[in-house]
Amino acid sequence: MSTLGNTPAFIDSARAQARSDAVVWVKIGPDADGQRLDNFLFRIAKGVPKSHLYRIVRAGEVRINKKRASVDTRLTLGDELRVPPIRVTDKPKKEVARPISADDLPILYEDEHLLVVDKPAGLAAHGGSGVSFGLIERVRAARPNQPYLELAHRLDRETSGVMILAKTRKALVRLHEMMREGEVHKSYRTLVLGDWVNDRQHVKAPLHKYVTASGERRVCVDPEHGLPSHTIFQLIERFGSVSYLNVDLKTGRTHQIRVHAQYCGHPLVGDEKYGDFEANKAIAKGSLGVPFKRMFLHAHHLSFKHPVTGAAMEITAPLPAECADLIACLKARKD
Repeated sequence: MSTLGNTPAFIDSARAQARSDAVVWVKIGPDADGQRLDNFLFRIAKGVPKSHLYRIVRAGEVRINKKRASVDTRLTLGDELRVPPIRVTDKPKKEVARPISADDLPILYEDEHLLVVDKPAGLAAHGGSGVSFGLIERVRAARPNQPYLELAHRLDRETSGVMILAKTRKALVRLHEMMREGEVHKSYRTLVLGDWVNDRQHVKAPLHKYVTASGERRVCVDPEHGLPSHTIFQLIERFGSVSYLNVDLKTGRTHQIRVHAQYCGHPLVGDEKYGDFEANKAIAKGSLGVPFKRMFLHAHHLSFKHPVTGAAMEITAPLPAECADLIACLKARKD
């Protein structure tokens, strides 16, 4: 039985075993403690379509301690993982991730444990759902000698702003714990349709995730089945037809800000899932003074204690140029 470490030799060995015709048993070591099952399989089965790996997990061919597991199961130190024979191609894929430049992905902070970047709108956090490569794959391509690099959290594809990547397993595990305990404070900036009434408003509508008949992931307010969700909207400035808000997240549900804003009757400008589609078309053509063709949601600020050193961290990403230009235009028209 093999034990997982972070050495290239082990990974090469695990891949070689996965190519064999026999079932492989792997004992999970410290470096995989807390890692999701699917991410571990992606690591040892490079070249295998993700859909195939998900399929063998659903079929019960991958087991943890002789029991069936789901793709989001977290591995634990000492777990015995059953991996069935997997055909792995050694041929490189025709399509490879293009390294991302510092101009396209500004670095806001970096040390030996963390890499904090300013993600642009339009770049997915990771590949999947029709996107071949996302931020994490392109950063890895730009840093081929970086031994460990994982997303600490995610932002929607059309959301810009502060995003944390972990450069060590220790930092990643601790960050996840901190996020579950509400110890990472996230603030966003957004522009919503309509005249926002209250200067400060708490929204605690429970949110429920579901999948449409076409396979699209969506979220709705559902008092019966929804999970507790808490958003604080704070008015920055009114511009008549739209309002500029700061948003503090107390929970981190999928699409939380977008759905809570819609629930309040003020969908986000440019939101293609939950927004006002006719208003978005007009805004894209310049109805607010300048053409604006994206969703106005920006992860503006993160505050937390460093997951390893404990130092206080305050990281801010300035508004992207297109968002700042729109706000400047709205202020000028207001005056």
